[in-house]
Amino acid sequence: MSDRNVKSYKVLVGLEIHVQLATKSKMFTGAANGSGGEPNSQVDEQILGLPGVLPVMNKKAVESAIKVGLALNCKIAKHTKWDRKSYYYPDLPKNYQISQYDLPLCYEGHFDLLHKDGTMRTIRIRRAHLEEDAGKLLHDAPGGYAIDHSIVDLNRAGTPLLEIVTEPDLSEPADVSLFGQELQKLVQFLGVSEGQMQMGHMRFEPNINVHITDSEGKVHKTAITEIKNLNSFSVLERATAYEVQRQIRAWEDTGSLGRKSTFGWDETRGETFLQREKEEANDYRYFPDPDLVPVEVNEDWLTELKSQIGELPAARRKRYVEAIGLSPVDAAILASDRATGDFYEQAIAAGGDAKRVGNLLLSHGRRLSNLQNKPLASLGISPQRFAEVAQLIDANTISISSAGPIFDHLYKSDGSPAAIAGELGLTQVSDTSAIDAAINQMIAANPKPLSDFRAGKQSAMGALVGMVMKNGKGLNPKLVQERLKGRLSG
Repeated sequence: MSDRNVKSYKVLVGLEIHVQLATKSKMFTGAANGSGGEPNSQVDEQILGLPGVLPVMNKKAVESAIKVGLALNCKIAKHTKWDRKSYYYPDLPKNYQISQYDLPLCYEGHFDLLHKDGTMRTIRIRRAHLEEDAGKLLHDAPGGYAIDHSIVDLNRAGTPLLEIVTEPDLSEPADVSLFGQELQKLVQFLGVSEGQMQMGHMRFEPNINVHITDSEGKVHKTAITEIKNLNSFSVLERATAYEVQRQIRAWEDTGSLGRKSTFGWDETRGETFLQREKEEANDYRYFPDPDLVPVEVNEDWLTELKSQIGELPAARRKRYVEAIGLSPVDAAILASDRATGDFYEQAIAAGGDAKRVGNLLLSHGRRLSNLQNKPLASLGISPQRFAEVAQLIDANTISISSAGPIFDHLYKSDGSPAAIAGELGLTQVSDTSAIDAAINQMIAANPKPLSDFRAGKQSAMGALVGMVMKNGKGLNPKLVQERLKGRLSG
């Protein structure tokens, strides 16, 4: 009989992600799709499940799902169908949800997850399928006061929902959160979802189990638990970390590997709690929806959708690394959203050196963006201005450290960087005669540091350069050092 001492363990996490698609109408009806509005104001006969009302597929939602599938390197089904997933719940008036069971629209994909250290990890995508969302059960009255019953708001019911399912390729809670953040950027880049977590546009459900190796080398596999409806990246990370440790503690304390179950997350207590044992697929009595025709996807349609996507963030990131020489991490930041990538390339087209402009965007562009809580493109500083600052630095007209004050002024006014540098006294003097005069003045006044340097004390060079800079206001320090070395070596 083995003991219950943990020698090592392996964590396996797969994610189910529900993405609300930003279409004008709902998945199978013309009712308005969107947040807000009075409760139960965005419903119609189909949402209410009234007899005799037939569903009509939203083509735009299907196209949005295909775009996500292509971006996740999925295979796209040539033929798929709609299925009824039957269950009773107050927020589902029809008593079934229209979904896709055995023939998902997208399948067998992968996503390359870039870590902050520059390493890459491939996360396999099992499937991505379309379905309609359910309504909401509310347990407090509008205004937040307590009631002794639940009320139903069906405004969300029927919203097009893309469910993305990964293989259990994630192991670190931080990676689970990182994957969620990268997926959010992707759907926003594609324009298929606003991806606002606080609005419920994306909901995450990690499926977690642990392979525990005891001191005798025997492996114990805990049952898979699913944590439902997590709607922030910090909660996703904390809930995953807690559940991993809960499963390990349960085995250590009792030897129990648990049962396949659904859990919730209690934010106040910072712990998961059991909701119910997990249902199996046959509990939902899936069968093809007789009121909807199958979806046929031909090559012409796929080609058209691919052309609408354009260059994806991963391809753009790769190009920045290989063609420009940016680090993988810097390239990922600049390619993470369409607006930032376009801004960067416009600055390059305006004549800025690609690496220099990239550094300016990553430092001063992000600094101002965070400070003003605005996207880079909304700061009011044009790509041309970034290019001009880059040109001034490369021409030794200003120093790198002068870029910060110049961008601070550019945010407030639209003067030219060259003019602002002049007004602030940041323009460097690169006239060699002026530099030589300052060097001569320093040599005459400071024989001791000069003799130290000539005696082999290389550290004296910094002090000598500083003295020259003090004698001549605004001198180019790089040229000062070059001219001084030449003078002392002669």
